[in-house]
This record gives sequence, structure tokens and C-alpha cells, in this order.
Amino acid sequence: MSGHSKWSTIKHKKGAADAKRGQAFTKLIKEITIAARLGGGDPNANPRLRLLLEKAKEINMPIDNSTRAIKRGTGELPGMSYEEMTYEGYGPHGIAVIVDALTDNKNRTVSELRHLFSVKGGNLSESGSVQWMFDRTSVVRAQGENMSEEKLLEELIDFDVNDIRSDGDTYEIFCDPKSNEPIKNKLEQLGMKIKSADLEFVAKDLMNLPENDATKAYEFLEALEEHDDVKNVYTNVA
Repeated sequence: MSGHSKWSTIKHKKGAADAKRGQAFTKLIKEITIAARLGGGDPNANPRLRLLLEKAKEINMPIDNSTRAIKRGTGELPGMSYEEMTYEGYGPHGIAVIVDALTDNKNRTVSELRHLFSVKGGNLSESGSVQWMFDRTSVVRAQGENMSEEKLLEELIDFDVNDIRSDGDTYEIFCDPKSNEPIKNKLEQLGMKIKSADLEFVAKDLMNLPENDATKAYEFLEALEEHDDVKNVYTNVA
């Protein structure tokens, strides 16, 4: 099975640290609103919403915040209307980047992202300019202290799994989108904690950079992650 990229490790450790900051509340509220709008406000019938509410509980976000976000999504309360947008471009040293954003003002978001790309030595490009370097696939992330990669592979042998990557006690399972929910349910049965389960852009080939260049690339990617409207950042840098 494939190894875990350095950027992926940085990204998810940073995500855990960000959970202690107010910015995490803002981003999660947007995601809950979108999930409720698309799949309804009942978490039992909306797996995406259920997972987001679990995240909200993990970071001690007040229940009232989640409730209001759900009601805004279902139209029971007035509020901002968020749209899901995807942007593409090249970062420093030619790394390919895809950005998923949740925004209530597309013009503001694209202007700020274009500026951020520019000052960091990259450029925001047209739709389709880098997506061909990525596969759109389902990724389930789960944590389990008493689970080995070999045992996990054995447990998931009957599912449509493309790859498994591990980093300590955290596992990434790459699978067909149809297998997302069944795999998530199986992992929960095994006592593993689901961290995320969604469609993602996964680079077909990773780009290795010299240490100094890689550091600049990671700094750029982290700056993107910190933008209030940015939900996810995908790249082909190793």
C-alpha cells in the first residue's frame, strides 16, 4: 500500500490544531448549512450532516450553533446563502492546486484567492487546467489504535478499495464512491473513529521538491487552508 505524503500529514495535524480556534467554528457552520440544504436536516438520514455534527461535538462547538446552521440550510431560519465553488491553479515551483470553497460572495472569494496565488508565486487558472492531474475518488479517514494495515485490508477485502495509506494509527481508505458509506459503517463496527468521509481530488502522481522549495510550497498551501472561505486544498506535492 502507498505511503503517506508529507503534505497530507502536515494538513491533518494542522487541522487538529485549528479545531481549537474560532475559525474552525466558522468553517464548520458553513459546511453544516450546505449539508442540511442538500440532504435535509435529519442527521439519521443525512450521513454527511451526521459526520459534521460529530466534528462539531469534538471541537466543543455549542449545540445552538449547529441547530441554527441546520435551520438556515433547511430554510427554517433566514441567513446567508453559501455556494460550493472549486478553483484551480499552480502554486510556487509549479505545484498543481485545487481549492474547494464555501462562499456567500463568489467575486470576493476569487479575488482574494487570485491575490494569494499571485503573491506566493503562483497563478489561479481556468477550470480544467489542473484537474486532469487528479482522480475524483472517495476517501475515508479513520483512527484505530488496535488496528494494523494488514488486518484492515483483510476486513475490507470484500469492498471496492483502491488503496490504503497509514500514518501511525490513522488510516486513509481510497475507494469507489459507492463504497463510501458501507466502508464507513464497517470501520465503525470495528471500533474505529471516523475522521472524514467524502469525495476528494487525489493526485495521480506526486511531485517531489527540494527541501527549501517544498517548505515554500507548504507555506503557500497552509495560507490557502487558513482562508475563511476555503474548505479543502488538494495538491500534487509530495
